[in-house]
Amino acid sequence: MEADPPNSDQRPFRLFSSKSRPPPQSSSRRSPLSNSTSISDHAGRTATIAFSDLGLSQWATSTCRELGMRCPTDVQRCCIPRILSGSNVTAVALTGSGKTAAFALPILHRLAEDPFGVYALVLTPTRELAFQLAEQFRALGSSLNVRCTVVVGGMDMTGQARALAQRPHIVVATPGRIKVLLENDPDLPAVFSKAKFLVLDEADRVLDAGFAEELKVIYRCLPRDRQTLLFSATLTDDMEALNEISGDRSYFYRGYKGFNTVDSLNQHYIVTPKNVKEVYLAYLLSKMKERSIRSSIIFVSTCRSCHLLNLLLEELEFSVVALHSYKSQSLRLAALSRFKSGQIPILLATDVASRGLDIPTVDLVINYDIPRFPRDYVHRVGRTARAGRGGLSISFVTQNDERLVKVIEDEIGKKLDAYECKENEVLENITKVFKARRVTRMKMIDDEFDEKVQARKEQKKKRKLLES
Repeated sequence: MEADPPNSDQRPFRLFSSKSRPPPQSSSRRSPLSNSTSISDHAGRTATIAFSDLGLSQWATSTCRELGMRCPTDVQRCCIPRILSGSNVTAVALTGSGKTAAFALPILHRLAEDPFGVYALVLTPTRELAFQLAEQFRALGSSLNVRCTVVVGGMDMTGQARALAQRPHIVVATPGRIKVLLENDPDLPAVFSKAKFLVLDEADRVLDAGFAEELKVIYRCLPRDRQTLLFSATLTDDMEALNEISGDRSYFYRGYKGFNTVDSLNQHYIVTPKNVKEVYLAYLLSKMKERSIRSSIIFVSTCRSCHLLNLLLEELEFSVVALHSYKSQSLRLAALSRFKSGQIPILLATDVASRGLDIPTVDLVINYDIPRFPRDYVHRVGRTARAGRGGLSISFVTQNDERLVKVIEDEIGKKLDAYECKENEVLENITKVFKARRVTRMKMIDDEFDEKVQARKEQKKKRKLLES
């Protein structure tokens, strides 16, 4: 069926297709919300089921075996057959539970049966996650020689348009950049006119109001008979509403209720005055080797804090890289690559690193700044204790943070434990840290970081005015 015509702006935005293949005959027909599947419902059976039992091709099960994926996780076991049968699927599952393979494997299985052009468009909220998803598609589709293109901001648009014109099998994109390309090149919308899948990874973020205009532009380029797959670690009202609208055409998998963190994660807090947070941070990082912590991610709330702490920790001779949106894309990718490869054990980041990144060596997550929303906390601490491994999270709590912590504890249904550390040991290096802080502030002035940020903001304002 043809994509919506250009004048379809007046039609209501509809994420799910108007029709889809029926679910398997053995499944009962229930409304999506009652069709939910909890992990506990299937706990004793998961280990007895293999990937070959899910309807996947022999090459796919062999690839899983080669990649060390022995048995499907619950989200994979429940969602893969549904996707293969043609259903739209919404899945909410814990961080590190194998959501990417749950949608990538059935897409690649169907692609192998009928390979052509752009077969799937995968939307994700952050650039770093887009590159990781592309890597996973290439790994899972290695025997197919799958062609996968990443389309994100901060990269050459001309090269991206050329890559799309060559019709790769899988396109992984951030909504903003793909919207700009579709609007600026009249030939590109046709590239997506026969796509079989639209995937929203970290769907709760992609469906935020901030991406509404981008989704409308993207939707107009896609055929109505595609399958739509929404995957996330946290559930929002938007996702629930879409399932209610879609009726029996969609399968809804919910691995848990509320905002959950995995049981293998030890969650702690440290109460600290605001002016000595850097001292506590330096103390924790100095104990990493002693406590067999291979690598850690430190989350902060702003790009300025990220840059400032980066300079501070370098002055204190820690091996660290920073990841935030004021860095160029090439520097962001280089920083992430050095961290993932183990060259650098400490990553400082804003929430651009809180979604989906799967780095097995991350044993510790530090919330230097407490996030404002519980779901951001869940995603941050989900960077460790993945795929059944253990992990540790430590949140710095100042006097102004107590209310935020209480909200987080209420939402996740767990109390954070106090982290034991001797104050006299922590404060031994306070003079050294304070001296480094003074030097760092002078470096910030020399770098003209604040001026560069202001100039960037002015450029964004001008661009928006031109676009409007």
